[in-house]
Amino acid sequence: MYGWNTIRWRQVEQDVFKLQKRIYQASSRGEAGRVHGLQRLLINSRSAKLLAVRRVTQENRGKKTAGVDGVKSLTPRERLLLAEHLSLNDQAWPVRRIWIPKANSTELRPLGIPVIGDRARQALVKAALEPEWEARFEPNSYGFRPGRSAHDAIKAIHGGISQKPKSVLDADLAKCFDRIDQTALLAKLNTNSKLRRIIKGWLKAGVMDGEELAPTTAGTPQGGVISPLLANIALHGLETVISEKFPRRRNVSPPKVVRYADDFVILHQEREVIELCREVITQWLGEMGLELNEKKTRITHTLETTEGEAGFEFLGFQIKQYPAGKYNSDRNGHGQPVGCVTRIEPSPKAIKRHTEKLRETIKRHTAKKESELIEALNPQIAGWSKYYKHVIGHIAFSKLGTMLFAMLYAWAKRRHPDKGKGWIVRKYWRVNGGWKFQSSDGVRLRRHGETHYECYVKVAGARSPYDGDWLYWSTRLGYHPKVPTRVAKLLKRQRGRCRGCSQWFREGDVMETDFLIPRNRGGTSGIHNLQLLHDHCRYLKTVKETDRH
Repeated sequence: MYGWNTIRWRQVEQDVFKLQKRIYQASSRGEAGRVHGLQRLLINSRSAKLLAVRRVTQENRGKKTAGVDGVKSLTPRERLLLAEHLSLNDQAWPVRRIWIPKANSTELRPLGIPVIGDRARQALVKAALEPEWEARFEPNSYGFRPGRSAHDAIKAIHGGISQKPKSVLDADLAKCFDRIDQTALLAKLNTNSKLRRIIKGWLKAGVMDGEELAPTTAGTPQGGVISPLLANIALHGLETVISEKFPRRRNVSPPKVVRYADDFVILHQEREVIELCREVITQWLGEMGLELNEKKTRITHTLETTEGEAGFEFLGFQIKQYPAGKYNSDRNGHGQPVGCVTRIEPSPKAIKRHTEKLRETIKRHTAKKESELIEALNPQIAGWSKYYKHVIGHIAFSKLGTMLFAMLYAWAKRRHPDKGKGWIVRKYWRVNGGWKFQSSDGVRLRRHGETHYECYVKVAGARSPYDGDWLYWSTRLGYHPKVPTRVAKLLKRQRGRCRGCSQWFREGDVMETDFLIPRNRGGTSGIHNLQLLHDHCRYLKTVKETDRH
């Protein structure tokens, strides 16, 4: 019988991608009329509607967060009905405002949660708009874009300063999502009337904060599926305006802009140019209703101490240069030493946040077995270490190891206040072969220092997943810092394809490891008995196995 679980998802993905690839190519050639025509085809296609509903009801991490209608999840039959009746003619609902803690601050960040129907419509519109703008976005824009990450931005900064120390405008925007001028944004979109009307409806829908409905006259609510794309569109052109104002001179390169969402840095060897860049950026941002956060924006230098300390922090990394002799120094394009060495490390704030999370986990397990504590700590240690394994992290790893030992010793001392240090060490640490915190049944705590450095390969130029080179993009997934080692091995073995639908894995896809032979039927947990599936493919496999037995 026809239903949600019988949909041929491989064919659906192929149909949608073919249109997205054509949109990307048409946008690359500057054929606006053809782009709009292909976008209409995509929005009206059944495959795109099915995929949009699947994204927001089965794959997105916030899929079970309710909007103002209180609906958290849909059954397979309700998903199918939503896809069949999905239309852009419906009026937008207000978003439900929730408040979440803001990183590095006691302030709260507002999130706007649309209803499920509006989320699906936003996913559909995003599927049509994203390929057009991926062909137009500047190469050094890395935030909220498919196939790009914070590590690409850090690698771009390293490339900009490794051959010569630079002055830096370390910039931050004040409440970017809340202050974007909606009229200027819609004009910049320059899309067809139907898409313009529906996007305007989402921007003007209002916000329900408790029982009060507030109008939204500016900004795009954080939490919407399409909001990050709209924010990137609003900030598009930053790199271009700087390169036009300060073109290349003899032996002097133009300023380099590296942007990740609403955080960006501008690098140049002359401080005077950086100060002029700040004036140009301030005027350019004003046209979009935005302004620099003066408290967080500063001009510094990667090597010299000018205002405060040299170097700067960006996306959880500390970027700084130190004087060095000719044998340890970085080298320019001619192989000549530049007199300094570039070091990129986890920032002190990032180390502090990680330490606090470890401390909270240990406190929650005061009365638990050591094996339970180890099982709670290991994923945190492994995840944080793997994220920073592409920079110089051994100093931070060593420091964290010392602090973690002190916290674990205090945890053990509270459990055994009458015992001495020697007895506690013998019970919880296995000293032979190194000090290893371990339970009596052999469960061992992972150490930060076990994670070794790996060179990160930056995304090439202005490449986009919509350019059709899936060999390149599926290979890159194995290098992505958020991909676990086991998943990377399975990706390599499966050549970037899902074993369930034979479709390429794409950036952002939810990938699940699955047993070829279930463990309750004699299968082992070794990698030879594992396969990598899409989340929905694994769900369908489970449904079939349940029906069979």
